Amino acid sequence: MGRRDRGAGRVARLALLTAIALTIFLVEAQLPAAPIPGVKLGLANIVTVYAVFALGPRDALMVLCARVFLGAVFSGQMMTLLYSGAGGLLSWLALCLLCRLLDRKQMWLASPVAGMCHNVGQLLAAAGVMRTWAVLAYLPYLVIAGVVAGLFTGVAAQVLDGRLEKLRK
Repeated sequence: MGRRDRGAGRVARLALLTAIALTIFLVEAQLPAAPIPGVKLGLANIVTVYAVFALGPRDALMVLCARVFLGAVFSGQMMTLLYSGAGGLLSWLALCLLCRLLDRKQMWLASPVAGMCHNVGQLLAAAGVMRTWAVLAYLPYLVIAGVVAGLFTGVAAQVLDGRLEKLRK
């Protein structure tokens, strides 16, 4: 999977990654909620982390946007579009910056920062929707949760990349 892939193979790869991310998102949405609002593993972000480092920011953004939109449609929760979109975009921006500093073998290091940014983006969206900064009281908890979940998803993305690399050989 190179950054220069074009044509039907590229479209198929992006569609497959979108389908995987969407499936993970929908399965995770069925899990019981955590005691702190907004806390979850964010397993679909494994695909986003992988895509930024393996395919490049542009393709990763297409997968992310498709997953967020379809996740909102299939879950029937249109507020997901706002919260996942805000968190996903801030997370994607962080990953784009970090992929310039880190190589592909260090994607697991970028993911905790992206997880933290994802939660900050969601909190900012919540503050806008609720028209209060009071939701930022959750910030310390969500930063810690984002780092821990991001570390998990980053390691998973690193393992995924290693497995896919073996398949290419």
